[in-house]
This record gives sequence, structure tokens and C-alpha cells, in this order.
Amino acid sequence: MLTLVALSVATWVFIFERRNVMNQAASKLAAFEERFWSGIDLAHLYRQVNANPDEANCGESIFRAGFKEFSRMRQQNVTDADGIMAGCQRAMRVAVSKENDRLDSHLSFMATVGSTSPYIGLFGTVWGIMHSFLGLATVTQVSLSTVAPGIAEALIATAMGLFAAIPAVIAYNRFSARSDKILTGMEMFAEEFSAILHRQAHLLATQQVKQPS
Repeated sequence: MLTLVALSVATWVFIFERRNVMNQAASKLAAFEERFWSGIDLAHLYRQVNANPDEANCGESIFRAGFKEFSRMRQQNVTDADGIMAGCQRAMRVAVSKENDRLDSHLSFMATVGSTSPYIGLFGTVWGIMHSFLGLATVTQVSLSTVAPGIAEALIATAMGLFAAIPAVIAYNRFSARSDKILTGMEMFAEEFSAILHRQAHLLATQQVKQPS
């Protein structure tokens, strides 16, 4: 019984924590995309983002990873535009994966609670009913008033199991869908940013080819 109470409390703590994380991630991603498409110089934006790397949101992390790799390869005078883009895309995929892992944190716990709590409660109910019937062996006259308290107490375990499982399942499905939506937004931004870097990479490669040797 105490195990189910602890699981239920932990689930609700994670529900409120995940809700705040998801809301902040979605709003900050939208805000960063608005800054990104406002016409700001990308080098200036990179300096702003890089000033506080520990406070970067998911959009900023993807942008910083891609632009950092692009700048590094440009400083190394890499002329292969496709090679530059491959490096930038790898860096952004890693950033997207890290942000997605951060969003999905604790969701596996909710899934586990949702799938196992009813069985834990059912086990408690069966155990309580068995204990009640075993106790009847010492009773000379069996009546409903004798059996009912033990069975009612045993059924509380099933109720507690469902009380822990139902919010966990609902929260898991809700947050999984929300995480997938944010992930789609991050991947779309990474693709759009890749297109910009791709044009810049080919422009730099063309300029280097035209320079006299």
C-alpha cells in the first residue's frame, strides 16, 4: 500500500515538473525562431546565444551546435560544401537528440507506473482476501460483518493501484504527444537552418574557387 502511495506521489511530482518543462520548451523554441527569422545577423545571434550556453533553450542549442561547426570548418578553410554541411547536420542531430532526451526524462517512469500499479494493487487485494479467509478459521460463526471489513480493506489496494496508474497513463500519453510535437518543431528548424548554411557553404566554396592562386 505504501509503495502505491509513494508511486502516486512521485507521479504527480513528475507530472507538474514535465508540464513546466514542456511549456517552457515550446514557448522558448517559438520565441527563438521569431528572433532567428527577424533578420538578425547570424554571427551576432551566435554571440548572444553563446554568452549563456548553460541557459540555452532547445532552439538555441541546435543553432549554436550548427553555427559552431560551420564556423570551425570555415576557419579551417574547408572548401567542400557537402563536407561542411555533413558536419553541421551531424552536430545539429546530436543537439536535437540531447534536447529530446531532456524532454522525455521521467516519461519512462510514468509508463512503468501506469503498467505495473494495477498489478501491484491486484496482488495486494488477493493477499488481503486470502488473509481474511485464513482469519475465518478461528471464528466459530461466520457472518457478513466478520468478512466484510477484511475484504473492504483488501479492495483498497486495487483502488490505490488504479489511482496511481490512471494519471500516469494519461500523463504519459499527453507528454509523449507534446514531446513529439516539440521534436518535430526542432527538426523543422534544423532543416531550415541547414538550408541557410548550405547556401552559405556553396557561396564560400564558389568564392574560394574564383580567387586567383
